[in-house]
Amino acid sequence: MFRRSFHRFCSGEEKRVGTRTVILGNHPFPATEAFIAQRFCDNRIVSSKYTLWNFLPKNLFEQFRRIANFYFLIIFLVQVTVDTPTSPVTSGLPLFFVITVTAIKQGYEDWLRHRADNEVNKSTVYIIEKGKRVRKESEKIKVGDVVEVQADETFPCDLILLSSCTSDGICHVTTASLDGESNCKTHYAVRDTIALCSAESIDTLQAAIECEQPQPDLYKFVGRISICNNSVEAVARSLGPENLLLKGATLKNTKKIYGVAVYTGMETKMALNYQGKSQKRSAVEKSINAFLIVYLLILLTKAAVCTGLKYLWQSTPHNDEPWYNQKTQKERDTLKVLKIFTDFLSFMVLFNFIIPVSMYVTVEMQKFLGSFFISWDKDFYDEDINEGALVNTSDLNEELGQVDYVFTDKTGTLTENSMEFIECCIDGYKYKGVTQETDGLSQTDGPLTYLDKADKNREELFLRALCLCHTVEIKINDAVDGATESADLTYVSSSPDEIALVKGAKKYGFTFLGIQNGHMRVENQRKEIEEYELLHTLNFDSVRRRMSVIVKTPAGDILLFCKGADSAVFPRVQNHEIAPVKVHVEQNAMDGYRTLCIAFKEIAPDDYERIDRQLLEAKMALQDREEKMDKVFDDIETNMNLIGATAVEDKLQDQAAETIEALHAAGLKVWVLTGDKMETAKSTCYACRLFQTSTELLELTTKTVEDGERKEDRLHELLTEYRKKLLHEFPKNSRSLKKAWTEHQEYGLIIDGSTLSLILNSTQDCGFNCYKSIFLQICMKCTAVLCCRMAPLQKAQIVRMVKNLKGSPITLSIGDGANDVSMILESHVGIGIKGKEGRQAARNSDYSVPKFKHLKKLLLAHGHLYYMRIAHLVQYFFYKNLCFILPQFLYQFFCGFSQQPLYDAAYLTMYNICFTSLPILAYSLLEQHINTDTLTSDPRLYMKISGNAMLQWGPFLYWTFLAAFEGTVFFFGTYFLFQTSSLEENAKVYGNWTFGTIVFTVLVFTVTLKLALDTRFWTWINHFVIWGSLAFYVFFSFFWGGIIWPFLKQQRMYFVFAQMLSSVSTWLAIILLIFISLFPEILLILLKNVKRRSAREHLLSSCFLKLPAITVSLGVNKSPNFELPTLLSYKHVDSGYS
Repeated sequence: MFRRSFHRFCSGEEKRVGTRTVILGNHPFPATEAFIAQRFCDNRIVSSKYTLWNFLPKNLFEQFRRIANFYFLIIFLVQVTVDTPTSPVTSGLPLFFVITVTAIKQGYEDWLRHRADNEVNKSTVYIIEKGKRVRKESEKIKVGDVVEVQADETFPCDLILLSSCTSDGICHVTTASLDGESNCKTHYAVRDTIALCSAESIDTLQAAIECEQPQPDLYKFVGRISICNNSVEAVARSLGPENLLLKGATLKNTKKIYGVAVYTGMETKMALNYQGKSQKRSAVEKSINAFLIVYLLILLTKAAVCTGLKYLWQSTPHNDEPWYNQKTQKERDTLKVLKIFTDFLSFMVLFNFIIPVSMYVTVEMQKFLGSFFISWDKDFYDEDINEGALVNTSDLNEELGQVDYVFTDKTGTLTENSMEFIECCIDGYKYKGVTQETDGLSQTDGPLTYLDKADKNREELFLRALCLCHTVEIKINDAVDGATESADLTYVSSSPDEIALVKGAKKYGFTFLGIQNGHMRVENQRKEIEEYELLHTLNFDSVRRRMSVIVKTPAGDILLFCKGADSAVFPRVQNHEIAPVKVHVEQNAMDGYRTLCIAFKEIAPDDYERIDRQLLEAKMALQDREEKMDKVFDDIETNMNLIGATAVEDKLQDQAAETIEALHAAGLKVWVLTGDKMETAKSTCYACRLFQTSTELLELTTKTVEDGERKEDRLHELLTEYRKKLLHEFPKNSRSLKKAWTEHQEYGLIIDGSTLSLILNSTQDCGFNCYKSIFLQICMKCTAVLCCRMAPLQKAQIVRMVKNLKGSPITLSIGDGANDVSMILESHVGIGIKGKEGRQAARNSDYSVPKFKHLKKLLLAHGHLYYMRIAHLVQYFFYKNLCFILPQFLYQFFCGFSQQPLYDAAYLTMYNICFTSLPILAYSLLEQHINTDTLTSDPRLYMKISGNAMLQWGPFLYWTFLAAFEGTVFFFGTYFLFQTSSLEENAKVYGNWTFGTIVFTVLVFTVTLKLALDTRFWTWINHFVIWGSLAFYVFFSFFWGGIIWPFLKQQRMYFVFAQMLSSVSTWLAIILLIFISLFPEILLILLKNVKRRSAREHLLSSCFLKLPAITVSLGVNKSPNFELPTLLSYKHVDSGYS
């Protein structure tokens, strides 16, 4: 009977593989056919990555997938298996340190995930079994169990709402933990289960739910419930998102509800949304890989040169086998090719420290710890939402300093998304202000008053449409007893536009009082309560761009009210009604207001029966439900009558204009991508100074591209015309577009979605398949671009198109709504605004900030400093490792290429781990070569690091040659010192370990003091790690030499360091070599200071000549711009601001 009723109610639709059947309460139900129970997962949530048993192998496998780790593992294995000059400890210990630190970090993070999972899985829930409340752990819930949830509790799994404590079977939930939306959402139970409000009654329910298999979309659900009652036939009802309570959401303003579990554990929508975003790589990572390849080639070259020279040197008989080092018979019998290969590997091991393995750990620590500075920045704190900035990924910190293009949404990003009802027009008559009398809307106290007005009945019909056509909920403040019904009403909705329209109707005397028992209650101007039965709601979506309701009046008439964008409503109303309203819509759009058109139509009872049947059939469909409902909606919303239009103001965000000006001054191109109409978006762009009054606008819209057969021809003409104009203004040999913008006419481009589709999807046989190329040329020459009427997918297409330009410019997208997620994920850096359209953008972004104005400091200050710090870190690591290994290479020329190490094994091991690691880490976290106030006040400084300037081949070669110079000084300076037959008064001669220790001492002090010279911003932490690292080196050398710890007497470094420092010649040589090594840097700093001082004096003299004396006395000479230090790696940019 159960199956037959299902198939009869949904005739022609058979059960498909993509659905699941859930038996409510796991009770047997009447059926004539055999039913095979399906297996579902339990309710355990597992967000952790490892277990106790697989942590070690899985973590090691993942870590050794990194090329650098795998390389050092190979080197370590070579040292173990081949007779190499250095101990396996020298490469094994640093590798062990890197692997251990990373494993501890990842293990701790996974332990936190395990702990969070246990808190959820072990939480207490109540299941209804045999008419009683049974207490269980959350992980014990099975699909089909009936769960009781109390107020302010979170739902333990995805539930279908069966009943609540309210008589109409509704409940209110918040989904802040899912999508960030803090407003209450209303969910409904099917009318057949509303009365089952106790454990005993709910246990008597016999029903089955057939629904789609789990999928991650939070806002989509398709299903139906079949309820067996005393009658012969089962009753089937459709289920949608309004019936589904999601795991992680919280029950609010409702004492308790009963629901049946349909998705549990890792099949819940929340768990399915755990999937990570695509991995984004920064430009710095690509530079590191390129530099690694260069240094790997240097390593191979060194090993090959030394191997070749060794056998060349050994070609002389007495060099090959001296009397004091005779070969064994086994060595003589070994194949020469094998000996050459073994020697090559030995040299590879000897020089392998040129590849900085610890750099990866330092970079990860710098990114992770550095990201806290964004979260801690008090300037990002917003008192309205009581939140600050949030970093979702720390891998892209430096990318904030390399942005070339900014793509921004308009509504909620540039504007407040705080709507205020401004005016409306009814039948072409304009109304503005608040009524003073209830007789007619035209009597206003606003700035505009019109003697002519629409018919009284049309005015009331318009206001009733505003009160009925929406999804606003009522939150009644019942703190005051005896208040009137309309006194203390709080409107809540996911759309600020709807609240503004309902409040606008309230100003004119029509108040929406909420929904009771399926009836919408409205208080009219005469204080009478009108009730309209809500028959159907045709929900808004971004494709239709409209929403409608079907209601039954107290007189029994059936009306459809519709509101939507003009482009979505005008084609569906009578032609003669459009012109009067269209004039006001276009004028409001020019004024920057958001407009909606209002229409209605009467539905005959016979037509309604057909519409009701079609809607019910579409809602009951399990396959392609949305497409079927869209088709029905499209058929219903035709032949309507236009009543009027509304104008709502969305105010510009605080400092939005100043932020865009700063981004332009920093050399960034700003594009606005919005779904709004062109006139509204253009007005906003002028208000936020994206377009200046002098900007000449080039339009590629449906107005300029004529409809008809010649549309593509006309588009090609416009594209060609615009390109010629821009190429004439900006010749190809122009050094700087920014300079050209200041000297020539500025241009801005406006394009709409339909024209963009024509450009991107042009047919191959049209003869003009170069549209996209020409369009991009035009865009690159414009100072700003506005893309209006954009669908979310088109926003992502625009970003992808710019990403793939020649040179691969860095893109940043910023938005606040769900429609911005696609472009946020597509761009190199995604910024989410914690706005009023939910938190989907913030959840899917790399960084989230409360306001658009925070983008200025995020890029110009934090981005600049992050990039400068990590670029210096990367260059410094390669520099200090080349300084470290070059003397080892030169030493081979003086030891017969015997692979004799220059440094002791302890020094080899601890150089990167202890002696030189902390100073550069502190520098990369704390350095401010320019203070943040100066960086934000002078955006031009951002251009000096653009284009990955500090990690180009020029700066890289400078650091490489500097390291080669210093390494040469270290070795040959010590070598010349050793030309003296004796360095001690007792005529004792120093040995090779003393030679290597002197070189190593000069090396450690030089590279550390080099970093001290580069430091502009000194803190106690910098002092501690720099001077502390040098002190630790001295202490360790005494310790390792057996002075402090006498048990180390047996090793080869015994008393070497102490004996070395007993010689005055050694002291003088160390100091002299350090000074010679740093002299080019010191000289460069002095020349820069002289140049800067002369420039400052020249500027001051011009200020004295041009400005009044009082201006100078007020501190012109203290301007921060005069004291800007310049890093060597900065590039010279002719910005056009001189």
